[in-house]
Amino acid sequence: MNTISDKPVWRDAKRYAWLLGILVPLTPFLSWATVELTGLGLFWFIAPVLVFGVFPLLDVVIGLDPTNPPDSVLKWLEGDPYYRWCTYMFIPVQYAGLVFACWLWASGDLSVAESIGLTLTMGVVGGIAINTAHELGHKRAELERWLGRIALAQTGYGHFFIEHNRGHHVRVATPEDPASSRMGESFWAFLPRTISGSLRSAWSIETARLDRIGASHWGPHNDILTAWAMTLILFGGLAVAFGPVVLPYMVIQAIFGFSLLEVVNYLEHYGLLRQKKEDGRYERCRQEHSWNSNNVASNVLLFHLQRHSDHHAHPTRRYQALRHAEEAPQLPTGYAGMILLAWFPPLWRRVMDPRLLAHYEGDISRVNMQPRSRKRLQARYGSVA
Repeated sequence: MNTISDKPVWRDAKRYAWLLGILVPLTPFLSWATVELTGLGLFWFIAPVLVFGVFPLLDVVIGLDPTNPPDSVLKWLEGDPYYRWCTYMFIPVQYAGLVFACWLWASGDLSVAESIGLTLTMGVVGGIAINTAHELGHKRAELERWLGRIALAQTGYGHFFIEHNRGHHVRVATPEDPASSRMGESFWAFLPRTISGSLRSAWSIETARLDRIGASHWGPHNDILTAWAMTLILFGGLAVAFGPVVLPYMVIQAIFGFSLLEVVNYLEHYGLLRQKKEDGRYERCRQEHSWNSNNVASNVLLFHLQRHSDHHAHPTRRYQALRHAEEAPQLPTGYAGMILLAWFPPLWRRVMDPRLLAHYEGDISRVNMQPRSRKRLQARYGSVA
């Protein structure tokens, strides 16, 4: 490969677009600035409008980018510190925005509707912060793993760090995985199942680790308890600084934030199933066990999360090096638009069930089905359509 001073000639066309990842944590400041300029309180809802209104349209207008970096540049690409700093910068901006939001809630200058708008904006920030934590939490460097834990504190979802890495990645696309949704299961049925199941799984994984090292389940070695302690300290500190008036808004934004994570979990593996081998174990997770999207706008916003198949094949691979896989089933649009579909189950089923069956060549027996919906689905589609 031709190089200039050991630097590959290949160029990342999205290199500077990754800075758009900082747009979402900047939204509380953008809200305040646009409200000040226009006098329109609707701008306190700016983050939900951007993510669920503007970005689905941008996905359609800008379209797809299925190109991959060549194998010869992957090592160099992953070693470029610029990409790491794009994720690192998210966190100070995230927390500056949270402090600013608390100051605004405590000021008494916002109406109830404006406070709700700001709360939903902060919920979007917290939800996308979980995605940043996901990127950082898979890395081997202790600094990045700690930054991931810090990003999770805003939503109180610190146990995600354990369940996702050591639970979901082991059981993905199986009925045993609480974060893999099933055909016939609406998002609203999936949400309580995944929240409770992931929490139980994380606790079981962590206590088993503590048993192996002979540590107490209730001591400082428990990574779940230390993660939750970070959230309590954060919420408590903000309540002391700005008054208890901020706590209801903090709780609501946290719930909205981790619900965004779970709706993404819902769409990433919907109905996909790893088959069992003759020895009763599941086949190895392959590219075909995750739904992918190459829509550019959502991908740069979410640090390539939508190239999810390659992430499961190479969990420590950095976002800029994740690759499109031809064998992976493709979503009809980016995550931003798919979240809107997931919130409306009839629309979701109309769009996704035919795609799921087509992926399995009409053989519904190969699908991960909701148990109580099995008879209905088999009667509708047959064993092999």
